[in-house]
Amino acid sequence: MNTRLSVVALALSALVAGNAFAADTAASKTRAEVRAELSEAIRSGNMMADGQTGATFKDLYPQRYAQPVASGKTREEVKAELAEAIRNGDLVADGQTGVTFREFAPSRYAAAANPMTASVGKTREEVKAELAEAIRNGDMVANGQTGSTFKQLNPALYPQEALAQGKTRGEVRAELVKSQGSNGS
Repeated sequence: MNTRLSVVALALSALVAGNAFAADTAASKTRAEVRAELSEAIRSGNMMADGQTGATFKDLYPQRYAQPVASGKTREEVKAELAEAIRNGDLVADGQTGVTFREFAPSRYAAAANPMTASVGKTREEVKAELAEAIRNGDMVANGQTGSTFKQLNPALYPQEALAQGKTRGEVRAELVKSQGSNGS
């Protein structure tokens, strides 16, 4: 009888405890509301990333989440600046190199707004001549990671630069003969 009574008491206490947990305030929210809160927490980075420290994803990776922007410009001012940048070609065309549209295609933008075309450097023939000289001397970069030239990697294939000498062979011989003559006397 005691065993039956304890089993019934245990079952009754489990039922009462389940109802107590169900009376939590979170249970009053609908499934859609909980999902909306979860997606907002994920989007804003307010989800707990580390249970030991209590740090959120936003704390650990602030660059991944939008920071509040305090700008003194109106929407119209920003739009005007964007339109001006598009007209001048100041927008970045290649994110890896940082090349702007004006640098990428200078002929599309006015010469007054483009300092690259205002000061023309070398002609095509001068550039070709410099390239041919660099190839001939081995001054072309062979390895982009180290910056080594062909001459540095294969020195036997390219002419060596002449070392500056102060005296000719004849001057050295004359000095040697003179010094031997003065030592012998």
